[in-house]
Amino acid sequence: MTQADLIVIAEDEEKIAGVLQDYLRAAGYRTAIVNTGTEVVRVVKSDRPALMLLDVMLPGKSGLDICRELRAFTEIPIVFVTALAEEIDRLIGLELGADDYICKPFSPREVVARVRAVLRRHRMHAPAPGQDGQRSCGPFVLDETKMRIRLHGELLDLTTSEFKLLRKFILHPGRVFSRNQLLVELHGSDDEAFDRAIDTHIKNLRKRMGEFAGLLRSVYGVGYQLDVD
Repeated sequence: MTQADLIVIAEDEEKIAGVLQDYLRAAGYRTAIVNTGTEVVRVVKSDRPALMLLDVMLPGKSGLDICRELRAFTEIPIVFVTALAEEIDRLIGLELGADDYICKPFSPREVVARVRAVLRRHRMHAPAPGQDGQRSCGPFVLDETKMRIRLHGELLDLTTSEFKLLRKFILHPGRVFSRNQLLVELHGSDDEAFDRAIDTHIKNLRKRMGEFAGLLRSVYGVGYQLDVD
């Protein structure tokens, strides 16, 4: 029998954490509650959960700092659950690598539905290496050994920078990346002097993709994502 997915609930309000735990368990998930920010990273490393529900306002360390730290070593899906409902707060969360954002007050049933949707999307589009070392993601086939990418069977003529960017998107489909994150991918830093260079690379990538250019979407106020849905 396959073990149920573990969902970590990082929430310091006991009542909210309890409600989320009850609904998630009723939906067939295992759960673990963490009520301080300083413990979250340790729990993720030791328990390897399938997904995390992360409150922004945690004692000890904020959810935003935790998200940034987690993204340095894991691609675990992260769903923010928070009272911070302003657009800028949602944009910051997405820019840091969150997969979804739910504002309090919320319906527990909606949270369960979002968890299912995020897990389904994450597993459906997570590229798995084939026997030849290639990875498929929607219409893309990535060959990291030869540094080649095919789109619907056609080999794309890419520069090294374009290959690095498209590789990043293919390995993390649906994830929204900010310009700074993409700059780090290319140059190892997020020097603002080169910020708009990413826009040029994206423009050129879209030209290479031809009729499929729409798969590389702009996310207003945040950055870009590869939408293979």
